[in-house]
Order: sequence, then structure tokens, then C-alpha cells
Amino acid sequence: MTETHTGTYEVVVIGGGPAGLSAALVLGRSRRRTLVVDAGEPRNAPAAHMQGYLTRDGMSPAEFLALGREEIARYGVELVRDRVVDVTGVTSGFAVTLAGGETVHARRLVIATGLKDELPAVPGVAERFGRDVIHCPYCHGWEVRDQAFGVLATAPMSVHQALMVSQWSKDVTLFLHAVAESELTDDDLRRLAAAGVAVVPGEVAGLTVEDDRLTGVRLTDGTTHPREAVFVGPRAIPQTGLLEKLGAEMQETPFGAYPVVDPTGQTTVPGVWAVGNAMGFGEQVVNAASAGYRAGATINGELLMTDLDAGIRV
Repeated sequence: MTETHTGTYEVVVIGGGPAGLSAALVLGRSRRRTLVVDAGEPRNAPAAHMQGYLTRDGMSPAEFLALGREEIARYGVELVRDRVVDVTGVTSGFAVTLAGGETVHARRLVIATGLKDELPAVPGVAERFGRDVIHCPYCHGWEVRDQAFGVLATAPMSVHQALMVSQWSKDVTLFLHAVAESELTDDDLRRLAAAGVAVVPGEVAGLTVEDDRLTGVRLTDGTTHPREAVFVGPRAIPQTGLLEKLGAEMQETPFGAYPVVDPTGQTTVPGVWAVGNAMGFGEQVVNAASAGYRAGATINGELLMTDLDAGIRV
């Protein structure tokens, strides 16, 4: 990490997760003066490992980010631990104000601020999230395969989650919790039956834990159902405030409002790209890194052509 962040950069990357670091790596290798502003709040911090990234399968998220920071430093990319509190467009580009009081300027911006997971307010869920309370079968399904699964329903879409996780275990129970039985459609009931998913109505009061291991799901009626892993569907809260402030066009999705982007991540605001979970809910680590790469390469080419067209020798 360097502390020489002063003056004007060609690109400021806001967010130091896989998407932001990947964009910064490409830009650094392209000899672009780049600053990464990282608040240090990665979405997958609770997880002990990440899966599905070829050659990095099973690596801890913290180690992955540490290696990424080392790599961008080799190419002169600067990184500061701080939070962006304001962004405005100026004639020459953008002014980026940091919580520490400094303002830096950039010709182009990469917004990689991700999203936050709001967990259901059930005792034990937050404490065990990322361990035996999980949300993504592609991220964690293999590690808990063939165990007794519970799925905590927070919305009708939780039915889809229960059906998906049945690929990893034949012992799956859907606890309706915040969903009324009347909200289940005929198709839901048919598919749940076909997948062998048991359905338990009633509100969940909490999780039972013994010797630091999840052992069951307890209902408000006092009954406890033995379970070894519980899947939840957190409410996604996109961290898109800076994009909205800049006037980016947003579109509503079942998982919140995200910016309208082209295939490279460019938003409707000239000079601003959005990557990773700032662009969409379903971006896993490998997808986020890919999006950052595309954005970085696109920005480098766009800056090059802009300068050549202006008669600037590069």
C-alpha cells in the first residue's frame, strides 16, 4: 500500500475487491496512473474460502485480495485505505473526495463498491454466516454436500433456493418462516415434491448450536428440526449511491436497482464504468474479476484514442 495519492490520476478505481483490483491491474500494466480507494469491506469477508475460480479454488478471500494488492503495486498502481464520500463531474473529469479530507481528480472512474448482504433477524444466523449458515450453493454446496440442509425462507423466491440446493443433498427442508403457505404456487408445490424437499410452516425462532456446530432449526412452537447446514437468502443492498449521485441510469431488478451498463461495464455517464456487484447481483469472484479486466482494457483504449484525436502524443 502506498500513501502518495495526490493530484490527478488517469483513472480512480473506487473499491478494492476482485473487480476493482482486476481493473487496476490491467490499467497499471497499460502504464496508466491509477489510484484504488478501498474501504476494506469485502462482501465475502465472512467466508473462510472461495470456490469456482480456476487455480484459486479454496483460497481464502483475504489471501486472494492480499495477493491482488501486491500485484497491482508492481505496476505503480497506488492504493489507499479510505472511503469515497463524494464524487462530482468537472470539466477535466471527476473530483473524488475521500473521508480523510483529500480530493483527487481523475479522467475516468471505475465504480466497484459492491453490495451488502442484509441477513434475516433470526438469532444465530449472523453469527454463523459464512460457516454453516450459507447462501450460495455454487460457493459452498460441495463443502456441505450430503448433509441435512435447512432453507430459511425470507421470500417466495426461497423456493427456488431450496430446489437448487437439492442438487447437493437429498435431505432438504424448507422452513417457510416469513412465507405463508398460501404464497406457494401449484408449480412450487409440484417441484418441491419432485425434488423431495420437505416443507415446514411456522416461524423460525433461532438456530441450535452444540460444540460450535449447527445442530438444528428451532421454531417458535418449541419444536426443533435437526439440521447441519442452513441456507439463507440475504437481502441484497447495492452500494450504488455514487453512481446515482453521478446521474447514472438505474434499472430495477428482483435484487435491487443496478446501473444500466454496456458489455464493458460502461454506464450511461460518460467516463464512468461499474463492475462486480456494483453492476449486478450475480457477479461471483471470477465474474467480477473478468468484468474488471474488460473495463480496464476498454478504458485504456478509450483514453488512447481520445488523446490521439486531440493531437496529444502518448
